[in-house]
Amino acid sequence: MTDTTELVTAAAGADPADGLRAVAALRRLLEHLEAAQVRNAREQGWPWQRIAVELGVTRQAVHKKHRRS
Repeated sequence: MTDTTELVTAAAGADPADGLRAVAALRRLLEHLEAAQVRNAREQGWPWQRIAVELGVTRQAVHKKHRRS
């Protein structure tokens, strides 16, 4: 399962094994996308506070998670 649409369908499906694998794959995809966008924002000069607001977390949380990105 690699297509995002297939993952979403599987995550919402009735088979728990497929659903849980899809949820795990989607989580990995979201983590990758978040890291890429945080890097993008930092490269454009965004402060940690603004990134945190957009992600709906605290500045400290986003800085701790992504400071090495």
